[in-house]
Amino acid sequence: MTLFPRKLFNDALPTIVLKHQLYSLHNDKTLVDKEVNKLREQAELLMFQLGFDTEAFGLTFISDYKAKVLAGQEGKVTRATVERFLEKLLTSSCTDLSFSKEKMLREFLFTDSEITQLVKSGVLTVRDAGSWWLSIPNSGKFTKYFIQGRKAVLGMVKKSKYSEVLQAELEERRTIAQVKFNMKYHIHDIVGADLVESIPTTSGALLRFVES
Repeated sequence: MTLFPRKLFNDALPTIVLKHQLYSLHNDKTLVDKEVNKLREQAELLMFQLGFDTEAFGLTFISDYKAKVLAGQEGKVTRATVERFLEKLLTSSCTDLSFSKEKMLREFLFTDSEITQLVKSGVLTVRDAGSWWLSIPNSGKFTKYFIQGRKAVLGMVKKSKYSEVLQAELEERRTIAQVKFNMKYHIHDIVGADLVESIPTTSGALLRFVES
């Protein structure tokens, strides 16, 4: 999370990491999933479906999410509705990725017009005709830069001799315009998503491009 470029987004976004980035730190994916779910059940962590890939799940700490969402709602007519939604969402375990219309109306007691306000404010995005994804307001730019950077860093590995490069060498590379994030942030992504293979060598980890 410390690699997340807060300043790039004028500190308006909570710190976001992707669940699969954690797989680059620990090779037992089941254990990682178990620990992540424990934090979600303890109402410390939120998980989001990021939309550009069915396997891409964003993670952010609840306290950070709440602070950024409310700061963005300062002086807006939607603030009271958003506050109420956060209260309902954050008082119990936060394991829902999406919400049905029935749950929003009957359990959370929101009206249709209030649901529209929540979509407008960015805490919900439309999933289909009768349901909504939980979302991070103003995260479109994050997604754009993330995908752009992933392509560029993968390209660097692919263009290297034998389509492989030492991780330490890649970390030291001068970044190009398409890479807005810290290089290590992208390396955790491509390793955790199995887009490159990480091979231990005496000189450190060797990253090898995986042909899809």
